[in-house]
Amino acid sequence: MNGAPGEEVSADPAADCGGGGAIRTVAVIGAGRVGRSFALASAAAGFDVVLEDVMPANLRRAQEEYADLAGVNAGARGRLAVAATIEDAVREADLAVDFVPDELESKLEIFCLLDRMAPPRTILLTPSEAQSITDLASCTYRGERCFAVRGGSGFEGAKTVRLVHPAGAAQAAIDAVSGFLRALGGEVRVEVDGDAPKLVKNLG
Repeated sequence: MNGAPGEEVSADPAADCGGGGAIRTVAVIGAGRVGRSFALASAAAGFDVVLEDVMPANLRRAQEEYADLAGVNAGARGRLAVAATIEDAVREADLAVDFVPDELESKLEIFCLLDRMAPPRTILLTPSEAQSITDLASCTYRGERCFAVRGGSGFEGAKTVRLVHPAGAAQAAIDAVSGFLRALGGEVRVEVDGDAPKLVKNLG
C-alpha cells in the first residue's frame, strides 16, 4: 500500500472501518478525466473499483487506461469493473465517490440517488470546494457517513487534502475514509464542516 512518506500504513490495502468492516470496494460515479484518474489510482492502491458513467466511450477509455497501467506496473493490484447504472455500481460498495459538477443541484441529486441505492454501510464521499457537506448529508439517511474532500482527491502524491465532515460523523467512518485517502498517497487533514448550512432535513 502506498502511504505518505514517514507514515506507517497497514500491509492490507483495505482501509479499516472499525466495527463496520473495511473499505475494499469503491464505486466511482463519473468517468471523465478526473474520475478515471481517481478510479485508476484506487485500483493501483489495491482497491476493487466499479466505475459508472452515462457515456460508454468514457468507460471504454478507462478500461484501456487500466490495461495500460497493468502492463506498465506488471498488473494493478485491484480490479477495475465498469457499470452501466449507478445502482449496479454501488451494489457492493463500501465507499461511493461522485465526480458530478460541483453545483448544489447536481450534488444533491447524486447524494439522494446514492443514499437510496447503496447499502446502509456505504460511505459517501464527494470532491467539493463549494458545497457544505452538512447540507448534502442532511438530505440523506446516513448523515454520519457523508464526507467531502477538498484540495484534491487524494491521488496527487504527497498533496495535502482536507477531509470535511458534518458534526456527529461516525468515528469509524472518519478513520476509514482517512485511511483510504492515505492509501492513495495523500496527506489528510480532518476537519469539522465550518460552512453555515442552509438546508435542514434528516441530519440528527
